[in-house]
Amino acid sequence: MSSTSPGHVVLLGDSIFDNGVYVPGDPDVVRQLRSILPAGWQASLLAVDGAITDGVLRQLARLPGDATMLVVSAGGNDALGASHLLRQSVRTVSEGMALLAQAQRDFSRRYEAMVDTVAARNLPVALCTIYDANYAPPEGKVITAALSLFNDVITRAAFARALPLIDLRLICDRAEDYANPIEPSARGGQKIAEAIAALALGKAQGSMAVAGPRG
Repeated sequence: MSSTSPGHVVLLGDSIFDNGVYVPGDPDVVRQLRSILPAGWQASLLAVDGAITDGVLRQLARLPGDATMLVVSAGGNDALGASHLLRQSVRTVSEGMALLAQAQRDFSRRYEAMVDTVAARNLPVALCTIYDANYAPPEGKVITAALSLFNDVITRAAFARALPLIDLRLICDRAEDYANPIEPSARGGQKIAEAIAALALGKAQGSMAVAGPRG
């Protein structure tokens, strides 16, 4: 998207964008994005805290008519809904992987359908990975490994459709980027907003814009 004419960025998905309740007294992601975008630009929040991938389809019903770019951060709550599998007893590692593989297939079906529906609006679309979260080890390492199965679905969906990908794993890479183990803090939100703005204004490097860590 060119920065020569004002645009309207719309945020879809979950509490990665709808994080206001987790940063009392500080701006949420959409307000941070508005403060970065040039004069005349707009940013709208349609994302809903707690939404799963299927919820994005309902959010599209409220899409502003003048939207020029859609950014989707979804999948974290789907992964959270499958987290009970990590506590399930199995006899072998292979049996455990089979359970996770089924969860991945179920998520892939829903996520791919969602992305196709969003892309059918014929507007520029960017997808976001699920970040690693901020759980202490050893639990955190297990969660990060499990999330890689969901992130594989997201990256494949982006690359198969030549959609820009904002990798939140690289952006929210410090403990202070989190308000709690799974929600972005004001600092993390600012970094997310900066990555979105760079992409919207055509300042991200590469046709497949993978946003890296910011200071």
